[in-house]
Amino acid sequence: MLAKRIIPCLDIRNGKTVKGINFENVVDVGDPVELGAKYARDGADELVYLDITATHEGRKLFASLVRNISEHLNIPFTVGGGIDRLQDADLLLSAGADKVSVNSSAVRDPGLIDRIAGGFGKQFVVVAIDAQWKDDRWTVFVNGGRIATHKELFSWAKEAQERGAGEILFTSMNHDGTKNGYACEALSKLSTMLSIPVIASGGAGAMEHFVEVFEKGNADAALAASIFHYNEIPVPELKAYLKKNHIIVR
Repeated sequence: MLAKRIIPCLDIRNGKTVKGINFENVVDVGDPVELGAKYARDGADELVYLDITATHEGRKLFASLVRNISEHLNIPFTVGGGIDRLQDADLLLSAGADKVSVNSSAVRDPGLIDRIAGGFGKQFVVVAIDAQWKDDRWTVFVNGGRIATHKELFSWAKEAQERGAGEILFTSMNHDGTKNGYACEALSKLSTMLSIPVIASGGAGAMEHFVEVFEKGNADAALAASIFHYNEIPVPELKAYLKKNHIIVR
């Protein structure tokens, strides 16, 4: 079994790290460079930086922020938000990002996955999927959870893999920010049907939830935000807890 990864997620708005509940009620929680460096020191395996309003407001992630982050980190990090061209991915890779995450832009233009994977390799492409369980189906949303699409979680994840995605980052909008646990049933189905790693996002509130998402959800990595930002669950304590529960971590 490969070691499971713990990934703090930093949602970025106007250069600040922010956090909300169910994609709403967003508040500032700190500086993205300082927080990222702290998580690296604490033993986080990777980081994800997402500009949560870049697609909605038609802006691009600033390469200067990514460059600043890369200068202060010694662990891999993924950057997402407003990436809708091969040139955007090239710019962020050159600035120091290890991977790029595409979400809304890939839903609208699935060929973007093919182009980035073809240009840089599958390991560089993370396809993020925001989905909500409603009316007996997982509906995919775009624009930071604002707009429902006709796509369905499992078929879209499968297509993303076939087009060259190296990983799937699935956020359950029903669970996001609630701290009631991850969407383990959906995650288990994703992990079973896909051959690429699945990153779980949305719902972490206790250390037990991480054991559940690795054992029941079969996730390859678990992502969380507020519990780390507010130091409710320090990364070193979480890793020690997982080891005690026979979960292989780095």
